[in-house]
Amino acid sequence: MATRPGARPDRPSRNRARRPSSSWSSGRCLAMLDELKGLPSRMPADNRKPVRSLPMITPTCFIGCDVGKKEIAVFHSNGGASYILPNQPEALARFVQTLDPGCLVLCEATGGYEAALLDALYSAGHACHRADARKVKAFIRSLGTLAKTDAIDARMLARYGQERHDRLARWKPWPAEQQKLHALVMARRDIVAAITAWNNRTKAPGAADIQPLIDPIVHSFRTQLKAIDGAIATLVRHSQIAARARTLLAIPGIGATTAYSLLALMPELGTLSRKQAASLAGLAPHPRQSGSKDAYRRVRGGRPAVRNAIFMAALAAVRSHPLIKPFYQRLIQNGKKPIVAITAVMRKLITFANAALKLS
Repeated sequence: MATRPGARPDRPSRNRARRPSSSWSSGRCLAMLDELKGLPSRMPADNRKPVRSLPMITPTCFIGCDVGKKEIAVFHSNGGASYILPNQPEALARFVQTLDPGCLVLCEATGGYEAALLDALYSAGHACHRADARKVKAFIRSLGTLAKTDAIDARMLARYGQERHDRLARWKPWPAEQQKLHALVMARRDIVAAITAWNNRTKAPGAADIQPLIDPIVHSFRTQLKAIDGAIATLVRHSQIAARARTLLAIPGIGATTAYSLLALMPELGTLSRKQAASLAGLAPHPRQSGSKDAYRRVRGGRPAVRNAIFMAALAAVRSHPLIKPFYQRLIQNGKKPIVAITAVMRKLITFANAALKLS
């Protein structure tokens, strides 16, 4: 096999530069879901509930809101008015009553402090979008702006919406049962991390003296973990999520913990194409090519929590799944690194889950 210039001598060249451009190389497939076109049901990574792809009316004005714990910096594109709004229910209720019916309000995800504003806007019938902070930051940098203040961020959010409003999905709240499932799964994840941290502390040098103090803490965490698992199972069993959970549990390798995590962290499953599902799960391979250099593609972006949840399921699937086991073995025989093969298995599991939910 001929080796292209710049290829590493200790491994065969993959000759990607000579292949037709893969659709994975397209920026459209690797974009977050709120910038993807043509979805039968659109749900971006930073918004909550599917929004049907209806023709969007061009907003009459754009309002940027930089949300803080106590205050919100507001900027109106019409007239350039800028002011500070208290992040309190009474002030937010008065604020939404003053807005033009055709406006579009934009804010960033701010650790939950934006929830009251979004709920007030949605209840009043105003269109709103919760933007990905990473994208907004890149947008601001692209304009050459280096200064950082709340007022500047609010103004840039309004400009971000003005330039991209036709690609931004409108925010809608999750159903109550979906919100509760998400809260339970996130709490479970934190407790598991805490148990791991405390167990590691008991194995550190000199930990024997504090072992009697750590054991009750770990026992308490394990007790709460069992309670949360029971609450999750009860919630799923007595809600509309039960049918979706049964569909995921029918896939070899996916157990209850993984199924509930996928339903909580990626409720869009079943409404996406296979490439959109892989991208949203953070399992899309991003090219790293420049000139004669063509390095290994890496997965990044998306939702890391989904990627972590599917990892253990992938390890189980390579041992038991009738289709994935030979797929994994073929990749290993072709010289792929085990972690690369496992990542491919994770991506295939996500596409299986998406297709199964779509058919059901």
